[in-house]
Amino acid sequence: MLKRALRLVLSVVMLMAGLAAGSLATAGTAHADGCYTWNRTLSQGASGADVTQLQIRLSGYPGYGAVLAVDGEFGPATAAALKRFQSAYGLTADGVAGPNTFSKLYALQDDDCTPVHFDYAELNRCNSTWAGGAVSAATAKANALRTMWKLEALRHALGDQPIRVTSGFRSQSCNSAVGGASNSRHLYGDAADLGSGPHSLCTLAKQARNHGFNGILGPGYPGHNDHTHVDHRGSRFWSASACGI
Repeated sequence: MLKRALRLVLSVVMLMAGLAAGSLATAGTAHADGCYTWNRTLSQGASGADVTQLQIRLSGYPGYGAVLAVDGEFGPATAAALKRFQSAYGLTADGVAGPNTFSKLYALQDDDCTPVHFDYAELNRCNSTWAGGAVSAATAKANALRTMWKLEALRHALGDQPIRVTSGFRSQSCNSAVGGASNSRHLYGDAADLGSGPHSLCTLAKQARNHGFNGILGPGYPGHNDHTHVDHRGSRFWSASACGI
């Protein structure tokens, strides 16, 4: 946590220095980042790997009940998600990713591209390789990264108070050991179980509807009275009857 706090302070200092010097006039002059650096302003009509990287970080801002496609194509849905992100962090909500948007993203990510409040170890207490699930290790890890950015958006929407992840990726053996369903989304790396903490399980389940989770299971759904489960399965399935979902 100290590393992340220092990183945030450093990012703020660099941003203020850049503003004072007028060095943030173009995207190309924004500071380099240990994870990923954008080198151009992005807006509707753009495409490419830099759009994909932006979409991953906007995964938690698709709007109620929606899921943002991570396809490298900057269309209306990406613009709308970007506006929500910008508004959430007090930026000009113009749907154009420029220096100020990128500086905020740099401040929100660690050098391994995870958001500052979540990490790979949190999303995988099963093994260190991400192997043995229902998809390749690379796909499981990539899915987990998208989940973390959705959780970061959820965390920010709930006042930047901690969210406790109790389970993430599972290999087939890890899933069997805990009695998980044979088709569990945990096998794909795109699921997280959330425990209560500053927020109730129902608060987590209700708010998750705004942050790109097609799967939400919570209190009232069999086997989920002690946690809220979120994932990004292919089609929507929300069930937490004790929470009115």
